[in-house]
Amino acid sequence: MAKIITCNTNGIRSAARKGFFEWLDAEQAEVVCIQETKAQLEQLSDPVFSPQGYHCFYNDAIKKGYSGTALYSKLKPQRVITRLGWDPADSEGRYTQADFKGLSVISLYLPSGSSSEAALEKKLRFMDNFMEHLRTLRRKRREVIICADWNICHQNIDLKNWRSNRKNSGFLPEERAWLDMLYDEVGYVDSFRLVNSEEEQYTWWSNRGQSWAKNVGWRLDYQVITPKLATSVKSADIYKEQRFSDHAPQIMEYDLEITV
Repeated sequence: MAKIITCNTNGIRSAARKGFFEWLDAEQAEVVCIQETKAQLEQLSDPVFSPQGYHCFYNDAIKKGYSGTALYSKLKPQRVITRLGWDPADSEGRYTQADFKGLSVISLYLPSGSSSEAALEKKLRFMDNFMEHLRTLRRKRREVIICADWNICHQNIDLKNWRSNRKNSGFLPEERAWLDMLYDEVGYVDSFRLVNSEEEQYTWWSNRGQSWAKNVGWRLDYQVITPKLATSVKSADIYKEQRFSDHAPQIMEYDLEITV
């Protein structure tokens, strides 16, 4: 059994102060994918950021205090890829891929398009470029688990106030159509919904109002898998007992052995 965790920490140093690494140590996941580290490698010299028992890989953004991804693995990967050959994926550290025997696990941070028209245009360009990469991955003879803050909800069930958000980034028709293409045409699978079809399963809550207290959230963080892995999905959980970020960790268990 392999446990894989994905979490947008909204600043890994902030999450550390809130007990994230103590919780992580108790979880003992095989692979941990982190988005929005918001730190340069030289700012992470404290041993807490290199958890015992893990091989740790950080991909920083050029801009300080912004974006960034990380991946921790108990088993040393055959190789780690952090460059896709285009921006802003590379300049903002939005992609970290660890290759094992027949399996790749990816930490991805898709841009948010909510702050401005320019931000939305940037997000849509990223999505177009990344879809081509997703197609390329499907042509390889390996399985893939993409752990990400996708910054998109797919269906009405995936956010509380779906009616009022249909014209907002994160639930726009073109964003939802992109996920339709990802699942229906390219063939990836939303692993969470294979085993958890319940309502109000959210991973992000606005800091405005009483969103957290009232569970007015969005399911933005999830693990997308290649179809051959679908039968290996055993459980899907969202951890909300402690709050490390405005996002909650999303935990999947797979009936598979990660090897090199």
